[in-house]
Amino acid sequence: MKYIGAHVSAAGGVENAPIRAHEIGATAFALFTKNQRQWVAKPLSEQSIELFKANCERYGYSSKQILPHDSYLINLGHPDIDKRQKSLDAFIDELQRCQQLGITLLNFHPGSHLREISEQQCMDYIAESINFALDQTQGVTAVIENTAGQGSNLGYKHEQLAYLIDKVEDKTRVGVCFDTCHAYAAGYDLKNDYEGVMQDFENVVGFEYLKGMHINDSKAKLGQKLDRHHSLGAGEIGWEAFKNIMQDPRIDEIPMTLETIDPDIWSEEIRTLKSFTEA
Repeated sequence: MKYIGAHVSAAGGVENAPIRAHEIGATAFALFTKNQRQWVAKPLSEQSIELFKANCERYGYSSKQILPHDSYLINLGHPDIDKRQKSLDAFIDELQRCQQLGITLLNFHPGSHLREISEQQCMDYIAESINFALDQTQGVTAVIENTAGQGSNLGYKHEQLAYLIDKVEDKTRVGVCFDTCHAYAAGYDLKNDYEGVMQDFENVVGFEYLKGMHINDSKAKLGQKLDRHHSLGAGEIGWEAFKNIMQDPRIDEIPMTLETIDPDIWSEEIRTLKSFTEA
């Protein structure tokens, strides 16, 4: 079963996210459980928590169909110990919010060395942060998103994702979210070598760790290392790769969400992706 949706707005309260997902015909959705550009947010109210759970039940969204994203401010590999601690505190809060909402996955960008420390030191800090955060929480899997490799961001190589997973002590609570735009911009040619890319992912990371996907076309060219999303079929990747994903039996039972640039056509993009599963 393919669960296909989009990153919907939680404006007015997280309880509105499942309603908006249902309105566009989504069978999966992503959301922010707080303002993604603020460090601190007021706690979730009991009313919002209960309404969120009720709306998920009403529209048939189980926890395995929901992939929230944490704040863009968080950098678990920050070279500065105080700033890294600030990120860690915020990350723990994000995990706790997921716990409260009955969500079992949390997607996050691994981190950036800011050209102040080595890649390995940064990845060790990230893994250390993940381990501490998981020790402070329960029931939520930390889902590492691959990046486009822009700036000093890590996680753009399969080997880097595998390194982080290897360093995480509780392997049952770590996974990967594969962003198609990021992968292509990082140099993985989903357009011309889909099977080669996925075989490399299997060999280096392993499909058992694939917990979600972001389905995005790319404005950036192959290997350009720019994070520029595009509507499906309008970018450099093209429709064929997304058809391959939808028909890949190795990719099943995970939330697959659009972050494409035109929300007005999300329902259309979702319908097209669903049609590929029936071909």
